[in-house]
Amino acid sequence: EAQLVESGGGLVQAGGSVRLSCAASGLLDDDYVIGWFHQAPGKEREGVSCIQSADGRTSYENSVKGRFIISIDNAKNTVFLQMNSLKPEDTGVYYCAVVYSRICKPDYAPSLARREYDDWGQGTQVTVSS
Repeated sequence: EAQLVESGGGLVQAGGSVRLSCAASGLLDDDYVIGWFHQAPGKEREGVSCIQSADGRTSYENSVKGRFIISIDNAKNTVFLQMNSLKPEDTGVYYCAVVYSRICKPDYAPSLARREYDDWGQGTQVTVSS
């Protein structure tokens, strides 16, 4: 059983930046993928980015490429999402989730598919004002 805790959300103006953290504990294996997901108000939860613990490989959804950067501190089992050039449509709850023995790579849809992930955090709210 893994526990994931997101933090760092808040209110930010369009064009600004925020850095989210996902602190994981109780991980079942050293080989894992952490994904970040965004749920806008009234919409389904969608994958934003992922990172693989073993080699640091990353993937990004098209709308955040060039704006968001995902990174990992393997020693602390903590994943970060640096969110830059924020837009009002980025508003919503951001969740992190974990899956084991899977692949995170660019242009591979399962890497950002919520059905692939096993354990989830509680989410952190990001509000981007225009």
